[in-house]
Amino acid sequence: MARRRKRKSRRRQEGRRILEHVPQYSIESGEEKPVTAARKFIQSEGILPPALLLVKRNEHTTDRYFWAEKGLFGAQYVEENHFLFPSLRTLEPPSGQELLALAGR
Repeated sequence: MARRRKRKSRRRQEGRRILEHVPQYSIESGEEKPVTAARKFIQSEGILPPALLLVKRNEHTTDRYFWAEKGLFGAQYVEENHFLFPSLRTLEPPSGQELLALAGR
């Protein structure tokens, strides 16, 4: 039996494209929980929002967090709801360009 592909959300894809333009930092969590390691790294390095943190939990798992003015969020939530974050609005392409890209297909 053939497996069906999982449907990709356009809204999440757009959010992922926007997050590609945000500075990224890769760290390892060590003995701490990933979110604690991310918060301590932000504080020690003085990172300004917006930023994407990739926290390596172990050799197989990496957690992704988004540092915004409002706090620290899971990257998947931000991809799906990027329009709620004012710092990401400046990185969005104007809606007219998006319509032209869709018409060209």
